[in-house]
Amino acid sequence: MKITIHSRNERHEFEADEGQSLLMAGLSRGYALPYACASGTCGSCSARLTAGKVEDLWSDAPGKKSTAKADEILLCQCAPRGDCEIELKQSVARVAPEEVLPFAANGTVTRWELLTHDVASWEIELQEPMNYQAGQFVLLATPGLSGYRAYSIVNHERDSCRLELLIKRKPGGGLSEAYFGANQVGTAVRVMGPFGQAVFKPSLQKNLLCIAGGSGVAGMMSILSHAQELDYFWDRTGAVFFGVRSMRDTFFLERLAGFTRAARGGLDVTICISDESVSLDVAHQYPGLAFTRGFVHEVALKQMAGRLSDVHAFLAGPPPAVDAAMRGLVLQGKLSPTCISYDKFN
Repeated sequence: MKITIHSRNERHEFEADEGQSLLMAGLSRGYALPYACASGTCGSCSARLTAGKVEDLWSDAPGKKSTAKADEILLCQCAPRGDCEIELKQSVARVAPEEVLPFAANGTVTRWELLTHDVASWEIELQEPMNYQAGQFVLLATPGLSGYRAYSIVNHERDSCRLELLIKRKPGGGLSEAYFGANQVGTAVRVMGPFGQAVFKPSLQKNLLCIAGGSGVAGMMSILSHAQELDYFWDRTGAVFFGVRSMRDTFFLERLAGFTRAARGGLDVTICISDESVSLDVAHQYPGLAFTRGFVHEVALKQMAGRLSDVHAFLAGPPPAVDAAMRGLVLQGKLSPTCISYDKFN
């Protein structure tokens, strides 16, 4: 099926496979179509269907609140039923040749481990390797549940079939409720990716700032893994602020301490506990980590005051915390928005 995109800058054409979303069709063929979550929750990929018919892949997608008119659609949740013409307000560029294009692959859950009462780590073995940049995410579908869910990749491995992900249990969340109900090892899944623009670019040679709440630390772990591979902190600095409600909600502490040891003084990691006091005994258990009480964005802004020159910041976690961190970095810290990266999905 031929898809024609009328964008602000020019007209583009590409082919789409049956059942493939318009967004996936364009991205996989090298067109940088607009999106953020790629899973129907944010509405960033809204467009106008000017000719042709589409199949709605998720009739209840939350992002549809941004499509008020009858001819407005979400590119990530519509598959063409024939040739289609789409109108976009944004400009559309070709993806750089060195960028990894997203594709779909089958996989199997090979590990499932509870890290806290409501956060689990799991691994998927893909039938073909997936390259990606540190900080990117994938979409995942499982039998019996409609739609795809977005998960940041924890590990960073080139030409690997192994993906490590985090999942947080959400009341009423279809996939998380199903997965926390039983051991999911052996479950077949469908994976699409990689997606996301909040990626670590070593060539920029910026000092790194990572502010993450809860399971949002997943993508930060991939960034830190890549930085460690490059010995990035031998001449650059890194500051990580990881926020949770209580010590009961902490995880990855030993791995984070390992990153600080490998950085030989170039990386600071602060664990921010919002709802309870911090025991002094905790710091002795994890040398290299600092513990403090407070909301993660407030702690980060206070400790980074006057230290934001030549910094690139990565944000992740609950949307209110990400929004607060973004406002603080721009308004209080005077950090340019171009030096702040985050991907908008829950």
